[in-house]
Amino acid sequence: MPAEWERHDATWIAWPHHEPDWPGKLDAVRWAYAEIVRVLADHERVEILCQSDSVRDSATSMLRAHDVTMQRVNLLVAPTDRVWLRDSGPSFVWNASGEVEIVAWDFDAWSKYDNFARDRRVPDFMHEVTGFPMTRARRPDDDSRLVLEGGGIDVNGNGRIIVTEEWLLSDVQVRNPGLTRDGYERAFAEYLGCHDTIWLGNGCAGDDTHGHVDDIARFVSFDTVLLAYEADQSDANFASSVENLERLRLAASRQPLNVLLLPYPRAVMMDGQRLPASYANFYVANDVVLVPTFNDPNDRLALSIIADVFPSRSVVGIHAVDLVWGLGTLHCLTQQQPAMAIRAPGT
Repeated sequence: MPAEWERHDATWIAWPHHEPDWPGKLDAVRWAYAEIVRVLADHERVEILCQSDSVRDSATSMLRAHDVTMQRVNLLVAPTDRVWLRDSGPSFVWNASGEVEIVAWDFDAWSKYDNFARDRRVPDFMHEVTGFPMTRARRPDDDSRLVLEGGGIDVNGNGRIIVTEEWLLSDVQVRNPGLTRDGYERAFAEYLGCHDTIWLGNGCAGDDTHGHVDDIARFVSFDTVLLAYEADQSDANFASSVENLERLRLAASRQPLNVLLLPYPRAVMMDGQRLPASYANFYVANDVVLVPTFNDPNDRLALSIIADVFPSRSVVGIHAVDLVWGLGTLHCLTQQQPAMAIRAPGT
């Protein structure tokens, strides 16, 4: 699987339509999506799944109002339950010849929600649209469908992957009952070409996926990781930050790895609920990085840190206080479609 910062042919998203994901804020979130598409379309093609013809028409009007480069936007009618394509969508990989293929995970709505029949069909729709070969991932122990979500994995494009134990090995929201650490590592090797798995502990506070890594740790080069780190000992993210830093340092002792710290914003609350606000949920597109911001003094620091590790890309902050009410932000809602490899896969 190529790293996110490698060249894309497109970014896939789905237009927001499920009001219960953003109670009272769906209209604001749609305008936030229009701004996301405006930025992305200046750098690469954007494929947008729309719930119906009427949703497509409404999205078109909003995008035009935002002066989006519509020549780089395709609006496709494809019903979904929710719009978190990082998780319901497939992962795009390179085969041995450097051509793009699709790995379709099974999806069960994070082993938490009941309505996911439409989302489960998203990989098939993307397969039909792109024409790429598709492999349905299967468990290595019993050959049944393997349930995974793209937000739970982060790869460096050179055989290394980061995941969390909270996501895959705890007894809460169990995706693949009975599958062991070794079984997951075999699957990562088979389907993603990743032979070195870094296991972190817990994800961030407020994350209803129960431990997705894209809120806490992200590769920014073959040998560098940004770790979301909370220094306030009274905060719910402090203990997991300390443990995850130690785990990354241990990983660095067996293979070189630079670890840089990224702050968290203040705790973002809504109706007494802690939301998973994290700058680590940024999205790397062609020549640009989109970073969630939260009207917080640490916004400036986070943008500066991310700009330093991506010096050849512009860095754009996207207001995400409304977005995160849906329990996800920029990385959660996007899925990159890489271009054909310009380097030999695995090098």
